[in-house]
Amino acid sequence: MRLIDSIHRLAACATAMLVTGLLNAAERPNVLLILVDDLKPALGCYGDQVAQTPCIDALAKRGMRFDLAYCNQAVCAPSRFTLMLGSHSTSTGLYGLGSQLRDRVPDAVTMPQHFARHGYRTESLGKVFHIGHGNHGDPQSFQAPHFHDKVIEYLVPESTGGGQLTREEALFTNQQLGRIGSLPRGAAFESPVAEDADYADGRVAEESVWRLRAAAERRSRDGTPFFIATGFVRPHLPFSAPKRYWDLYDPAALPMPQFEELPAGAPPVAGKRGGEIAAYEPVPERGPFGDELKRRLIHGYYASTSFVDAQIGKLVAELDRLGLADSTIVVLWGDHGFHLGDLGIWTKHTNYEQANRIPLLLIAPGVAEPGSSTKQLAESVDIFPTLAELAGLPAPSGPQPIGGVSLVPVLKDPGVRLRDHAYHVFPKQQLGRAIRTERYRLVEWKRIGGPAAEAAYELYDYDTDLLETENLAANHPEVVTRLKKILSAYPEPVDPAAKTRPPAGRKP
Repeated sequence: MRLIDSIHRLAACATAMLVTGLLNAAERPNVLLILVDDLKPALGCYGDQVAQTPCIDALAKRGMRFDLAYCNQAVCAPSRFTLMLGSHSTSTGLYGLGSQLRDRVPDAVTMPQHFARHGYRTESLGKVFHIGHGNHGDPQSFQAPHFHDKVIEYLVPESTGGGQLTREEALFTNQQLGRIGSLPRGAAFESPVAEDADYADGRVAEESVWRLRAAAERRSRDGTPFFIATGFVRPHLPFSAPKRYWDLYDPAALPMPQFEELPAGAPPVAGKRGGEIAAYEPVPERGPFGDELKRRLIHGYYASTSFVDAQIGKLVAELDRLGLADSTIVVLWGDHGFHLGDLGIWTKHTNYEQANRIPLLLIAPGVAEPGSSTKQLAESVDIFPTLAELAGLPAPSGPQPIGGVSLVPVLKDPGVRLRDHAYHVFPKQQLGRAIRTERYRLVEWKRIGGPAAEAAYELYDYDTDLLETENLAANHPEVVTRLKKILSAYPEPVDPAAKTRPPAGRKP
């Protein structure tokens, strides 16, 4: 009881002082950062009537749900860099899966480094920074050695042709990167009778529970607050999850894609066919998907989401058991969204809504009203300055250019508006830069450094066309002009081929 009483006294102190910057390390709140790969807002707390996500739904009732939160780039490694740096990829040049953080910004101070400088014990487990595709993450960001586990994982021998190294396994373990195309494809899904810990996310959850226990003892002993980042990989492909999570769903009741064509009038560069999904059996490497395959993939996505929901529930239950809930800030963040056949697209890697809208839950005891929600547009780059302010730390100042804003005023009052748009990008042959307002999305496609005259534009109106069936840029030139003005306030994007360090950016 003495531990629980002291934790409650800590929480009361933090509530009164955390935004004043006067806290010493022993008074600061803990931080639990929960990262989920490929998680879109297909969750009960976001109104999805099919999703079986009781643990995440319960977590949402403890704090604020951001209904219009967006990643800054819909691909794993760059999205995680934006989170950890508070910087847009257009300001750092970190656009690719194989981008090396310290090559681009050698002296960057990441979010966990910032917390460590102010007395926090920092740890990471699971998928936090992206490891794979030639990328080895950023080991120097955390004080404790990273607890690494698999991203691509199978239990059924038939899923890998009898135990062969598959393409995606090789990519995510940095093996045989020069001959990926010659390796066999793994299965897109499997559903064995298995325990949670037979898969990586279950093991990461178990280890995270042990880390929380050790952190509670440390806090009781010497007052050291913790910053723990736990990353889960499902619902990233392959949809490998124990059978009981598949059994939660009636396949016939799953939502199927409503519109499977690319938007009318959209520039060809904006569209996508194939890509990551084609690395898995039995997906056709070219050509259309049958309805049975579509339904099986959607089933796998929802089952995988329920599996990770259960793992998140274990962490929150342990916070409660340890008496840490009132003194711990919890963030649930999806690194980007996921297409499930809408526009005929699967996975991510676009500038469209389904790839870029993310779930974001912020539980800040004593600051955010439990069960609250907001339509304030939020970005991944906002989380670093928000957590710094909540913890009573100085605002991040780089040396990387900071593109985010603190959302603390919104946590205190959901009606507050700090900005009128979110900004995100995706690079293809050209760079697509997007402005998303509450109603519209404008996308500009242009070569970095290319003339304005060569730019192509997309415009979508989510009041009238939630499915993005038609590019309206030619029909609403006045809206295009207004949103182009917002876009022009951002610094010129850094060319990833440039060898120079990125300059300090300015925020619009």
